[in-house]
Amino acid sequence: MEIILASGSPRRQTLLRELGWEIIIKVPCIDENVLPDEGPEEMVCRLAHKKAHSVYNEFPNRWVIGADTVVTVDGEVLGKPSDYEDALCMIKKLQGKMHDVITGVALFAPDGRVLIESEKTYVKFRPLNDSEIVSYVNSGESFDKAGSYAIQGKGTLLTESIDGCYFNVVGLPLQRLSRMFEDLGWSLSEQWRMKI
Repeated sequence: MEIILASGSPRRQTLLRELGWEIIIKVPCIDENVLPDEGPEEMVCRLAHKKAHSVYNEFPNRWVIGADTVVTVDGEVLGKPSDYEDALCMIKKLQGKMHDVITGVALFAPDGRVLIESEKTYVKFRPLNDSEIVSYVNSGESFDKAGSYAIQGKGTLLTESIDGCYFNVVGLPLQRLSRMFEDLGWSLSEQWRMKI
């Protein structure tokens, strides 16, 4: 059997491959618009399921992982920046504050059973001046990342503290995903041996 990651995120791919897992990448083509009156946890779970489901329909009888991540600060949801100015604006909103990183994960088993869960991590940024914010965004790390930063890269220097799953902030809560696999019948010892 095969594990298919329904995501184009290189961070998620790296996390899974560092576990020694052999994965196939299939980027889903879905509408990722926010629905009216939808909370961030509800949204990431819906989008994760939508991504995984679209790929499972195309490749049934395989494990399929879907995920979606957002950052929230002061009640505002921050996805990926649309451009340079948007990235600057996001980092300015995050500097000196605590924010939430929320990831929805959907896992389809080969037999069609599915689990959908979410993980929340609290991250506090150090205070930053305008020059530091511009310098970080100029590093190029902000783009294609929820909240406009990469905690596994230069963005680690923006971070004052973290409460919760570090890998969730990177883009995929690995411990939760492992438990979801267990709940669907792939044990932890089998995960270590990568025998599906």
